[in-house]
Amino acid sequence: MKNTFSRREFMRRAALTAAGVWAAPFVTSGLRAAPPGEMLLHASIGSSGMARSDIEGITRGGRARLVAVADVDLTKARALKKDFPDVKIYQDWRELLDKEKSIQSVNVTVPDHMHAAIAMSAMQLGKNVYCQKPLTHDIYETRRLTEFARQKKLVTQMGIQIHSSGTYREAVRIIQDGTIGKIKEVHTWSNKAWGDPSARPDRTDPVPTDFNWDFWLGTAATRPFIGDGYYHPGNWRKRLDFGTGTFGDMGCHIYDPVFKALELTAPISLRSDGPAPNRWNWAINARIEYVFPGTAFTEGKTVKVTWYDGDERPPKEVQPTLVDEKLPDQGSLFIGTKGMMLLPHIARAQLFPEKDFENWTRPKVTENDHWQQFVEACRGNGQTSANFDYAGPLTETILLGSLASHFPQTTLQWNAKKLKFSNLSEANQYVRRRYRKGWEVKGLS
Repeated sequence: MKNTFSRREFMRRAALTAAGVWAAPFVTSGLRAAPPGEMLLHASIGSSGMARSDIEGITRGGRARLVAVADVDLTKARALKKDFPDVKIYQDWRELLDKEKSIQSVNVTVPDHMHAAIAMSAMQLGKNVYCQKPLTHDIYETRRLTEFARQKKLVTQMGIQIHSSGTYREAVRIIQDGTIGKIKEVHTWSNKAWGDPSARPDRTDPVPTDFNWDFWLGTAATRPFIGDGYYHPGNWRKRLDFGTGTFGDMGCHIYDPVFKALELTAPISLRSDGPAPNRWNWAINARIEYVFPGTAFTEGKTVKVTWYDGDERPPKEVQPTLVDEKLPDQGSLFIGTKGMMLLPHIARAQLFPEKDFENWTRPKVTENDHWQQFVEACRGNGQTSANFDYAGPLTETILLGSLASHFPQTTLQWNAKKLKFSNLSEANQYVRRRYRKGWEVKGLS
């Protein structure tokens, strides 16, 4: 099965959605046009790649203005001047937050290890936060951000934009309507390989002009800079101290409709049967099995959800019969008491056996704009659908899987209330990390 709905295509369609020409426009209670002069003043931490997408998504509706941007790589930040000539540029996000007192919201779109420090610092100043997935690098950070945002009643949204798409919203409806019955188990996967079995190179390279390596390291321990893309701009996802591997990168997307449709809570236990990371990097070809408490949408008292990445896939015996096709590169398979639902990432769900659903009618759902939903919520219109109260527990679940990979073939019993493993104390060291001296943040360090 070929999945032709790429992230680029999703971004294009989302932009058309905002313009009202591709699908139904964003609808929420109290939605109104911004009166003259009522503009959300916004800052971005990060300026290129996904940060540029977030900036465009937030500003394209004409109700948010980009006031300032902070990026450790000034060359990338300056490129924004072409489209945002009045934007103020900083290299240190702390300086931006200190000086730009008028801003009302920020997006945090930087490597995973800096999400929590920046988001918490912004929220402590009363700023609303749009934070990329995964919400944080560590489980403890996620819990603290979730609690603080709730306490201060701030508008928050995690950057799982497919959450607002018609494809994922439709899939949730299909499951919750009982179309394939009660769910017995779920299998989810990604073909990405954000890992590296090799050792870290033993060398020090020159730091590029206009790039601040110390600011990039931020809360992480000091180490020599390595060039050739080893860390910056993208391969940090493979590195233990900065990224969260394939699962952290894609799990928050692909687990999202599973988490939402089944109304899952924290897992009871989990087990990794894939390779362990080395001292520096995440592994690939993961197999991680979770056991969750059952819900109104599952068959038993518990339900299993299994993740695979790299070359790993669900076993053949649970796959539907696909004539002249194969499983998509990324997606989920829901196995119910009345049939199966295959949900590619990102495309419409298919039900199996096909003959049993020939007369089935798809539910009607709206197509929402994830970024403009955040903007409007900041302006007092409606609410976000992936706020930290939703995104926090989802992220904790994903980060647990990455953590479990440190202990292959070991079933870990998780106590979510206490944020600790009850049967393997050694695993608790990965729940919370210590920040580098000088980079501590109140409420996290």
